[in-house]
Amino acid sequence: MKKVLIVAAATGLMSLAACNPTPAANNTAENVAEALEASADNLEMAADNATNEVAEGALENAADTLDNAAANIAE
Repeated sequence: MKKVLIVAAATGLMSLAACNPTPAANNTAENVAEALEASADNLEMAADNATNEVAEGALENAADTLDNAAANIAE
């Protein structure tokens, strides 16, 4: 009886181990990259509407940083 229980438990664990969680991780990374790109787009639009050059430059730098982060995540 113990052997049957051990074999059944091992079979169940092996079937769980066969599940591949990588697509979920990839989807999460893709979602994060898309969110960063959307935020960068919003910052670029805000930079276009900025009232002075200092604010515009800061917003553009922040947008570039987010674009770079999104590119690093996508890799």
